[in-house]
Amino acid sequence: MPLTGHCLCKAVTYSADVDEPAITAYDHCDDCQRQSGSTYSLVAVVPKAKLAINGPTKTWSGKGSSGHAVHRVFCSECGSPIAHDPDAAPEIIALKAGTLDWEIKKTLKPTTEIWTVSKLPFCQEQLAHPFEHMPQ
Repeated sequence: MPLTGHCLCKAVTYSADVDEPAITAYDHCDDCQRQSGSTYSLVAVVPKAKLAINGPTKTWSGKGSSGHAVHRVFCSECGSPIAHDPDAAPEIIALKAGTLDWEIKKTLKPTTEIWTVSKLPFCQEQLAHPFEHMPQ
């Protein structure tokens, strides 16, 4: 079964012809923190040749720590980040795992963390009073 997903407004859809990601990781790099607006980005790495993206996307390219470009693909309608595509590893692309379809993303099992040099110190703690939903 392929990995499928979409952006928030559903204008962009994608399908990766793989049974599961090659790697599922918490990406703590500063760029992913800024793009996601969060403390890390959950990524699902797939072979670029196996991915088809449909719909209106834009790409913003910046320089990664390798010195090579990292191309960040997002929906041109709602702005949802879809993937980042590093020139330093041209055979792969990292899907933003939060955009995967629910039945797929709920079964993901992150196996590693990357760019932990940028991991925020409070991400290491288990908070005492979690809320299933926002408190009312």
